[in-house]
Amino acid sequence: MREVGICLIGAGRAGMVHARNFAFKLRDTRIVAVVDSNIDAAKSCAEEVGSKFYYSDHRDALRLKEVDAVCISTPTFTHARIAIDAAEFEKHVFCEKPMALTLKEADEMISATRKQNVILQIGFMRRFSPEFQAAKRQLSDGAIGKLTLIKSTGRGPGLPPAWACDPRTSIGMLAEVNSHDFDTARWLMESEVERLYAEVEALAVPEFKEKYEDFYDRAAVVLRFRNKALGLIDSACPARYGYDARVEILGTEGVMLVGELKHHAVVTCTKERGAYSSFFPSWRDRFSEGYLEEDRHFIDCIVNDKEPLASGEDGRTVLELTLAATKSFKLGKPVTLPLE
Repeated sequence: MREVGICLIGAGRAGMVHARNFAFKLRDTRIVAVVDSNIDAAKSCAEEVGSKFYYSDHRDALRLKEVDAVCISTPTFTHARIAIDAAEFEKHVFCEKPMALTLKEADEMISATRKQNVILQIGFMRRFSPEFQAAKRQLSDGAIGKLTLIKSTGRGPGLPPAWACDPRTSIGMLAEVNSHDFDTARWLMESEVERLYAEVEALAVPEFKEKYEDFYDRAAVVLRFRNKALGLIDSACPARYGYDARVEILGTEGVMLVGELKHHAVVTCTKERGAYSSFFPSWRDRFSEGYLEEDRHFIDCIVNDKEPLASGEDGRTVLELTLAATKSFKLGKPVTLPLE
């Protein structure tokens, strides 16, 4: 089998995780070209992964015959245009979450990839992380009985970039940070959300509201699923102690805890400091295996013509949930799905 040629679009933090996976950790893949609006970043990444092509405009890279697929790790407001352009060049598409800014953009991405019969996979890496995969299997086997309540924690360690605070370029933290929590909740529960209610506030960096009226750094979202189960998403960014992603599922016959706060299963206790342990400093550490496995899955879908586990439709559903949650806290009342 010939190598699958990847065009990396976006050489930032997430982009470099994917770049190193495709270049060094997966067989039969290579980075053909790198694209970034910062040409120096594109060049630096290309040199690291052994690619001779780097550009500031993704359309230049899409013309390369050696490119079979694109990996989009750029800011949210650029996703739709890049994905649609890639589909028109008959390139398979891996797109980081959140999928897009609007449901119209999401629908256009799905339509474009379907029309050209190319893969569209969304970057929900938790689905591919070993502990979440194990939890999914056990839940499906009825390990804790009928599922009644799910709580997903999603907290990021640092301040969001400026574009993620601007309503013209981002939906906000519930999309940028907590798309994973919405996706995890519906995936593990095996039921769609029929109603939700969200409350938000700016408590850690309230000064951001001076520039961005709708800015918030803490959020809580209550979910009601179609199967009558309940859910809760708690969100914080910045949470300065580290990256924190955990899930608790309560069933009629037991409870399941997925993930933990500690980076290592070592707790040290001294008279001076008391008991302490290390915590995950970033999402790259917490879900390194998940990122690798989702990239491996993307290549498998291309080579074997398979439907991705995290599809464009999954991305659209999560986008709709984040839009509904945003509508809820702005109106101050619950919102019913689907959105009108």
